Amino acid sequence: MTGGNGTKLNRLLLSWPNGTVGTLPWLETQGVYQQLAYEYEKGSWLTKIGRGAFAKAGDKVTWPGGVYALQEQLKLPVHVGGKSALELRGFEHFVTAAQGSYLYLFSDTPQRLPSWFAKHKWDRRVSYRALRLFPRDHKLGLTQHGFGTFEIEVSAPERAILELLHLVPKEQSFEEARLLMEGLVGLRPKLVQSLLENCRSIKVKRLLLYLAEHCNHAWAKKIDQSKLDLGSGKRVIVPGGKFDSKYQITVDKDQSNEGESAA
Repeated sequence: MTGGNGTKLNRLLLSWPNGTVGTLPWLETQGVYQQLAYEYEKGSWLTKIGRGAFAKAGDKVTWPGGVYALQEQLKLPVHVGGKSALELRGFEHFVTAAQGSYLYLFSDTPQRLPSWFAKHKWDRRVSYRALRLFPRDHKLGLTQHGFGTFEIEVSAPERAILELLHLVPKEQSFEEARLLMEGLVGLRPKLVQSLLENCRSIKVKRLLLYLAEHCNHAWAKKIDQSKLDLGSGKRVIVPGGKFDSKYQITVDKDQSNEGESAA
């Protein structure tokens, strides 16, 4: 390819981070409109991975490169959270291997993922939802995680564990949550405090406090519970389990040594 299109193609390939998806809206900002993108595809410079989405020919694109396009190119307020974020931070040895094939994506408000992302065969299944654990556009506890030539937004461990606890027991087992909590010895108490004060879920707040206390974490002793809204009434976390009288929750029978069976 020669002339202006050849120069444009060279600029495009140089500005395109390796391992990431290129969406049509982003390609247009680079001066590559739909018809030209299809010409590049025919010329084997680009590989189509879905409607309106491409990869550089010969480039290996995995889910982080897809999430990068969602966040940086399409500006969707979604982030990697829960167990997936904890895996990225090195807690994968606490994760049940049989359940480790999901990519957990969250948003504070309902967002529709583009079809190219939802339908693409990534190396793990996508679990995506609007949790509404925090106020809209609440960035507390979100951070950047690098993948060589690019970064994506993910939950820090302090926020990730709250997101994971929200899914207990339907999508995350109580036992796995407990194992993950055991490994979170270095959480920052000030950030945990702020997250708990802004968290909308009574169940999640009580369960985090219960598990942190059960694991005897030093940071848990620094949480000022007088500033937290822990609601009233009982919450059943594990049906048929044991009732913990302090936090008014029903948990796994093996985890609570006090209280009485929940009615």
